[in-house]
Amino acid sequence: MKLTSFKFDLPKELIALYPAKDRDGSRLMVLHKKDGKIEHRKFKDILDYFDDGDIFIMNDTKVFPARLWGNKEKTGAKIEVFMLRELNRDSLLWDVLVDPARKIRIGNKLYFGKDDELVAEVIDNTTSRGRTLRFLFDGSYEEFKQAITDLGETPLPKYIKRETEPSDAERYQTIYARHEGAVAAPTAGLHFSRELMKRMELKGIGFAPVTLHVGLGTFRPVEVEDLTKHKMDSEQVIINSETCKLVNDAKDRKNKVCCVGTTTMRAIESSVSTENHIKPLNGWTNKFIFPPYDFSIADSMITNFHMPESTLLMQVAAFGGYEHVWNAYKVAMKEKYRFFSYGDAMLII
Repeated sequence: MKLTSFKFDLPKELIALYPAKDRDGSRLMVLHKKDGKIEHRKFKDILDYFDDGDIFIMNDTKVFPARLWGNKEKTGAKIEVFMLRELNRDSLLWDVLVDPARKIRIGNKLYFGKDDELVAEVIDNTTSRGRTLRFLFDGSYEEFKQAITDLGETPLPKYIKRETEPSDAERYQTIYARHEGAVAAPTAGLHFSRELMKRMELKGIGFAPVTLHVGLGTFRPVEVEDLTKHKMDSEQVIINSETCKLVNDAKDRKNKVCCVGTTTMRAIESSVSTENHIKPLNGWTNKFIFPPYDFSIADSMITNFHMPESTLLMQVAAFGGYEHVWNAYKVAMKEKYRFFSYGDAMLII
């Protein structure tokens, strides 16, 4: 498959700028991968498709307030700093993106907060936009993280063209988020409410958590026509033995295994045994899934509607079948489904 196979024109008005009023009140398109049949439902209706003993695998990563606004020493120029990942905890070294990058040089100091509560020094250039920052902070690590939390902003994607609001801190986070480390939410999980998960539990549906700390690699544009040449950035993955047992037992019982989101799918497909079971993993993955691809673990998946030419759309097309997914996206645009992080959901069964 080629990059241009995933190109389409999305009307701007279909990009969701705000989440649905209720988490489980989003629209749900149900796509049957055998024959391409499409149903239009509400997300809370997902219960109708699963039964006692079925398992949902969910990414329990937690988004941290990764976007900081600083001022450059001497000039006072406003600089956006997007915290990507911690490189060294003892030295407070972080891999970051800076914007505008052309204004930032090695040795520059950046000041954050009204009273310059936080200071960082640029010590390396990692990419054209990326830098390594050393934070100059005297307190404990906990106090440093608290300062980042107080000064940082919920890292809404750039295509949500509005100011970040206080409610985003809660809504751009799944209700089951546990382990901090993501710079973007695993958005398929945003549709789950506490009430819905309780009703699922009462029906006998189980939940198996995995952790994949979503980095910007997930959203890095594909810039090569030949998809085999695209390289994903590595992201940290943790899958424990308890989750493996829940999932493998469900597979052995012939119950349904539903994967919530593309990041979850990448996590589980990065750790498959020769018997097509999931095995424990504590490491990194740069797995890139695009058609054709044989999936080993899940037989259904929940996902949002993704950007043209994105690795996320490619993975969904691999799972649902390129023709079926392509048709579903045409229907979604015709029926005015809401796209991207705060948008509506698709269940592929």
